Amino acid sequence: MAVQTLENVLDSLTVEGELYEKLADGSVRCYACGHRCLIKEGRRGICKVRFNQGGVLRVPYGYVAALQCDPTEKKPFFHILPGSDTLTFGMLGCDFHCGYCQNWLTSQALRDQSAGTNPMSVTPEQLVTLAKRYRARLVGSSYNEPLITSEWAAAVFKQARQAGLYCVYISNGNLTQEVLDYIRPYLVGYKIDLKSMRDKNYRQLGGVLQNTLDGIKLVHEAGLWLEVVTLIVPGWNDSDEELWDAARYLASISPDIPWHVTAFHKDYKMTDPDNTGPQTLIRAAEIGQEAGLHYVYAGNLPGMVGNYENTYCPQCGELLIARYGYQILMDKLSGVGRCPQCDTAIPGVWS
Repeated sequence: MAVQTLENVLDSLTVEGELYEKLADGSVRCYACGHRCLIKEGRRGICKVRFNQGGVLRVPYGYVAALQCDPTEKKPFFHILPGSDTLTFGMLGCDFHCGYCQNWLTSQALRDQSAGTNPMSVTPEQLVTLAKRYRARLVGSSYNEPLITSEWAAAVFKQARQAGLYCVYISNGNLTQEVLDYIRPYLVGYKIDLKSMRDKNYRQLGGVLQNTLDGIKLVHEAGLWLEVVTLIVPGWNDSDEELWDAARYLASISPDIPWHVTAFHKDYKMTDPDNTGPQTLIRAAEIGQEAGLHYVYAGNLPGMVGNYENTYCPQCGELLIARYGYQILMDKLSGVGRCPQCDTAIPGVWS
C-alpha cells in the first residue's frame, strides 16, 4: 500500500485558484504574494503549496492545520475591539523562511522535513459555528502566511461576515495589489510584520524589503485598520539607526499607525542572539514616539516595559486603555472611540 506523504495529502486538499493568470505555454503566473511566481507545469511556487497541474493553479482549500481562540490583543491588534477574542486559523506553507519563526511547524511544511502538522478537514460553516460557540467577535487567518491561502480565507470570511463577525489578516505584508483587492471586501484589519529596514536582512528571510514597505502603504491606502509589528532581534535589527528608519517610514504614511516593538526569543534555527530585554524595547518605543508616532507599544514582556502596554490620548495624555499582557485592566474607548477628557477621536475599531 502506498504511503500517504504530507505532500500527497495537501495536494488532495486543493481547488483551482483565483489569483493567477494562465500563460500560452501552459505555465501560470501567481498573484497571491509579492514573489509573483512564474510556475511551470508540474512545478510549485516558492510557498510550496500552490502548484501548476495541467496549466491550472491548484491552491490550498478545505482544511486547517492550526486553530485557536485567542485574545485579539495577541494578534496583536490593540485598536480593534479591546477585550474581544479572535478565532484564528492557519494552513500550511509560507512565502518566507525566517530562521526565528515561532510558527515554523506550520509555515515551513514541505520545506523542512522536521516541520509539518496534520491538516484537519473543515468547512467555512464549521469554523463560523465554532467562532460563535466561543463568542469570538473576529475571525483571523494567521500561523502560516495567509496571503498564499487567500482563496480559502475568502471562503471562510464570506461566511463569517454574513454571521456578523469581523475578519483580519496577520501577515508578513509581502502582498500584491491583486491579492489586496481580492480580500479587501472581507477585512476590517490587517497586521503586518516589518521585520527589518535592511534589504540584506529581508533576503535572508526569503523576502524583499520594498515589497513589505509597499504592502504597508497599500493596506493603509485601502482604508483597512493597520497595525505594524517589529520583532526586535539583538544584533540583527536593533540599531538606533534602523529603528529610526522604521519609525520614520511608518510616521510618513500616518502617525496613527500603531507600532508594536516586540521581544525576540530563541526559536527554530535562530538560537545565537540573546533574548530581547525590556530596555531594548523601551529604547525602540521611545524612538517611535520621537519619530512622531502616536501609538507605540512594547510587547511580549508584561509588566516590564513601563507605560508602553497602554493606550494614551496623543492630544492630552489621558490614559485610555490600561493593559497587562493581553489583559484589559481599564478601557475608556470601547463603544466610544474618543478621549473622554478632550474629545479627540482615537482611530481604530471600537464598536
